[in-house]
Amino acid sequence: MILIPVKNLVNAKQRLSPVLSPEERGELARAMCEDVLDTVSRWQGRPEVAVVTSDPFAAELAARFDFQVIADELNPGETGAIEMATAVCMERGAGSTLVIPADIPLIDGAELQMIMDSAESAGTVLVPDAAGHGTNAVLRAPADLFPLRFGNDSFLPHLAAARATGLRCVVLELPGIARDVDRPEDLQALATGRGNRRSQELVRSWKLDAREQVVSG
Repeated sequence: MILIPVKNLVNAKQRLSPVLSPEERGELARAMCEDVLDTVSRWQGRPEVAVVTSDPFAAELAARFDFQVIADELNPGETGAIEMATAVCMERGAGSTLVIPADIPLIDGAELQMIMDSAESAGTVLVPDAAGHGTNAVLRAPADLFPLRFGNDSFLPHLAAARATGLRCVVLELPGIARDVDRPEDLQALATGRGNRRSQELVRSWKLDAREQVVSG
């Protein structure tokens, strides 16, 4: 099963506060979430999908794409939400979980297929973020093979935990999945990247270069 955790989008992306207003950050978070779910929905032959959230917008979006919703009622953060959702997957008999975040708007269906093609019946596939510090996708088979602990420096701990299982661990460098949007400089990369996704068009419409020139002037 694919698990997509979505935190409360109203207060999302606090690290972008130097350049974006609270309203803009919320708008961007919603656009990225829609980009990710739209891409996953168009992936042919995908596993079942569940959005793990307590956010009304994300829940409505999941329903639009006919995805399941695993209610994140306690809102314990991404690590706690995935731990809870993994337990739900195990109860439902899921053989594996593929966890991806909702802030990787340049995700591509071909990259998702590469993850599945690299997976074995037992083992792990990891995709680091562009900096090589965080984890932007992790497939575990069985679904609870090892606990996930998300954060800015989660990749090396996940790699160590995967290798400690003694099962095969594959690391893939996938540029679309690797590009999350957490820092002001990530906005520029999103705006100048190829494509016309909702989040890209939104960031381009803000003309951030001109805004920065006004502030610096």
